[in-house]
Amino acid sequence: MAVTLQSAALGTRLDRLPLRPFHRRLVVALAGMILFEWVETYAFAFVAPALREQWGMPLSTVALVAGVGQLGAFAGGLLSGYLADRLGRRRTMLACVTLYCCSTVGCVLVQNPWQLIAARTTAHLGAQGMAVVAIVVLTEFVPAAARGRLQTYKVAVGSLGIPIAAWAGYFLVPQWTWGWRVVFGLGLFGVIFAWLIHRWVPESPRWLASQGRISEAEDIVSQIELQCGIQPSGNGLPAPATTTAPGPTETPDRPRISELWTGANRRNFLIVTTMWVTGLLAYSAYNTWTPTLLAETGLNLDDTLLLSAALATAAPLGALVAVPLIDRWDRRRTQLALGALSAAALLLFSLVRAPAAVLVMGCLVSLLFQMAVPFLQVYSAEIFPTRIRALGSGTANALSRIFNFAAPMLVAAVYAGAGYTAVFVLLAALSATGGLIAARFGPRTTGVSLDAATAANDQHSKEAATS
Repeated sequence: MAVTLQSAALGTRLDRLPLRPFHRRLVVALAGMILFEWVETYAFAFVAPALREQWGMPLSTVALVAGVGQLGAFAGGLLSGYLADRLGRRRTMLACVTLYCCSTVGCVLVQNPWQLIAARTTAHLGAQGMAVVAIVVLTEFVPAAARGRLQTYKVAVGSLGIPIAAWAGYFLVPQWTWGWRVVFGLGLFGVIFAWLIHRWVPESPRWLASQGRISEAEDIVSQIELQCGIQPSGNGLPAPATTTAPGPTETPDRPRISELWTGANRRNFLIVTTMWVTGLLAYSAYNTWTPTLLAETGLNLDDTLLLSAALATAAPLGALVAVPLIDRWDRRRTQLALGALSAAALLLFSLVRAPAAVLVMGCLVSLLFQMAVPFLQVYSAEIFPTRIRALGSGTANALSRIFNFAAPMLVAAVYAGAGYTAVFVLLAALSATGGLIAARFGPRTTGVSLDAATAANDQHSKEAATS
């Protein structure tokens, strides 16, 4: 009980802090790493048409390369979520970053589709692991009133990786036969931000407190308070015995995936998993397949890459548009509105063919998709208790990657059987589903402290079970 009180008191101290350079450095380090992770993740969409020509790849092989990488992302989300709750946020994040950087070198050096599949699978494992833990880290450090806003800034900076990959593909891929290797190699700049994470991002005090390591958590919170210009005040509660005489019987139980299927966690896990599966499937399929599908409709390679690069440029703008909204209104209802608008925009996009109309509607779709990303990220981390926060949000994210593994083949089959428009009708239906689930079944988390949100979610699930 004393540990729980100490943990809540530490969380209260973090929530009351003003936003200062510490929080900005945190966002810069995490967002910069996410930026180059997104460069690598989305690079294949913009080099795929050139690789089809150079390697003579059929459309089915393109789908395989795009799909198998999702298996790596699945493993990364599941493994990093478990390790972050078991071994710590910071240690897990640095391990994932190291794996990602080494695998990116492999992507640059591959000589055939099978080598590319292997390199991108491990790169996705590291990149997704990093992304999952980054969401949790930012959620646990940032004051409740600004939690969504700073998460959105992280997404806005990170999503610059999409237009960087797109414009690099446009300028480099058609010019040289090895231009696609340079596009993949851009991900190596992530090493800079890996170093910044090592220097600027401490271990999460909330996680330390959940492990009974109160004195370490207290030291980190006190250092953060000093950096924010506030004199450390302490918790005003007695330290538990585990901070002075830890023993083998006092070690916290390991997080177990079975915990996601019990009590309040089960309902929340199903909600978040459905939101991740439908949202990510639509978002990823749109970004991955649009260049290739546009090329199949008769546009030449240069026009396809130019239009795709212009569409990708709208992505960071979408995250910026979400900044004033995410902490102002209930996230669930905003997600519902964004899902409906995205579905309508996708249906209109499927009907246009003129390059100018494709550009306008495509930019609108990209903007709306990217507006929804920070809502999904922060919401999926808010509704789980600290002890299994990374495992819960990471597993939900990971399961969406399993569906994404089949998504490229599904899109190829729908396109072959029903045509171009049918693909976007499918994506529209998926886009609307997540918002409906959130608004109908999800608990409220906007502006609520993490400890209070968890307690409220327990009550929400009990009421739902008896109704």
